[in-house]
Amino acid sequence: MASDELIIETHGLVKRYGKLTAVDNLSLVVPRGAIYGFVGPNGAGKTTTMRILTTLITPTAGDAYVAGYSVVQHPREVRRAIGYMPDFFGVYDDMKVWEYLDFFAACYEIPERERPALINDLLALVDLAHRRDDMVEKLSRGMKQRLSLARTLAHDPEVLILDEPASGLDPRARIEVRELLVEMARMGKTIFFSSHILADVAEICTHLGIIESGQMVAQGTVGEIRQQLMPTREITITLLDRVDEAKEALQHVVGVTAVEDLPNEHGRHRLRVLFTGDDTGISAMLQALASRGLPVVNFAEETRDLEAVFMRATKGIVT
Repeated sequence: MASDELIIETHGLVKRYGKLTAVDNLSLVVPRGAIYGFVGPNGAGKTTTMRILTTLITPTAGDAYVAGYSVVQHPREVRRAIGYMPDFFGVYDDMKVWEYLDFFAACYEIPERERPALINDLLALVDLAHRRDDMVEKLSRGMKQRLSLARTLAHDPEVLILDEPASGLDPRARIEVRELLVEMARMGKTIFFSSHILADVAEICTHLGIIESGQMVAQGTVGEIRQQLMPTREITITLLDRVDEAKEALQHVVGVTAVEDLPNEHGRHRLRVLFTGDDTGISAMLQALASRGLPVVNFAEETRDLEAVFMRATKGIVT
């Protein structure tokens, strides 16, 4: 039974193709209203999972729920609750932009009299109102992606499931798509999307799931995953002098596991502190230095980006 607080959840999800297990006992949870980034190396099982969630294929074992409906027992209800954009989304080149949206609105049984206003709203949302009478084939790849996103909203779904929505786009078009996803989340939609572009995930996601070989290796908020996979924090401290005294003070702070010398920079002494505590401990560290009147000129935590977290989660090496 699905939880009211979770809009997508899977339980022991398995999908086999002969001897190949594409999804292996996968359990994921997506809170209502989240922007959930689903990441993993090629062949990890992302697209297979998304096709199960969208009822395009049935699982070998287990079940998945979307908006409270089982993809196995209530596929029609699931389809009405979702807007799906596959990784290679075809557009009908021989249609005008407005005709393309009108066609899909008709497929979702939206009354004809309501469609003109709906199409205008969708085109305004994706900034294509000025191209409404152009042929779809004349649009750039980025514009086609935005048109495809507009199509997913035609029936006002609760959940958007998007497989690599920024794939193959230039940097400007990627930013436009990213901004669109944030705007859709503000409209109350839950966004579940896969991506190989970890910078996009870090920029907009509230939650993250990392999959490898069909298994979920980590999921949660971005902060929780960083803490789970890379619990050691790294603090760089720059001082004018009294380095030995600083080292002695730091070694008494709970959570400090190592204090190392770094090369001097512009005549200033630098220390690297490895720390496993929380923000309260960081504050205690700074206070321990200040209480002795040590000449600290810089105190900064080195943040590891999602690429480093991803490599750690997927058996890569982080230096």
